[in-house]
Amino acid sequence: MTEPEKKHLFDDPRNVRRLMYALYALCGLSLLLDFVIHRHVDHPWEALWGFYCLYGFVACVLLVLVAKEMRKLLMRGEDYYDE
Repeated sequence: MTEPEKKHLFDDPRNVRRLMYALYALCGLSLLLDFVIHRHVDHPWEALWGFYCLYGFVACVLLVLVAKEMRKLLMRGEDYYDE
């Protein structure tokens, strides 16, 4: 007899959609708070509106691109341990 498969929170597409909307709202809120909150900056480009949002996005994209290239160097074959 097989047991019914356990249903997880993010198996329901509605929950995934809700999470994505919440993340979009938080990103928008942090961008809007950039108008209100005064920051003490060290460099002039840090004072630009939305600098940290753009900086974080570019950093994440670069991290993914570098990881894709590193995979080519570090990945081993599927039968590595069988040899």
